[in-house]
Amino acid sequence: MQAYCLAKPGAWPDNPWGHEHPVIKVGPGERGKIFAFLGADTVGVKSGRTREVADEWLHRHPDDAEVMRYIGRSGWNTLTMGRGIPDEELLEAVDESYRLVVEGLPKKLQPDGWDT
Repeated sequence: MQAYCLAKPGAWPDNPWGHEHPVIKVGPGERGKIFAFLGADTVGVKSGRTREVADEWLHRHPDDAEVMRYIGRSGWNTLTMGRGIPDEELLEAVDESYRLVVEGLPKKLQPDGWDT
């Protein structure tokens, strides 16, 4: 999952809290924004602009998707890898999180080629 995330234009790893697994950001330096929280068997992603949109994941995968602690109200979910959610859907979730986060960046901070 980390390699998939880092292959996105402008993506880079960061470890602001000293955890075992990094977060993946897009955008330059201190202005970069997180689009994926990696865990041993989870990925935290922005699943929608609103909690209501993000809740679709909870309904489709009640055993493998949950509202992300602290920032879940903003549309973030934690998805469990290697169980009930097909790998293709996990990759699509990362793609959508990346798109939502990049769209929220000022145009001058959006990486070249991100929307191709």
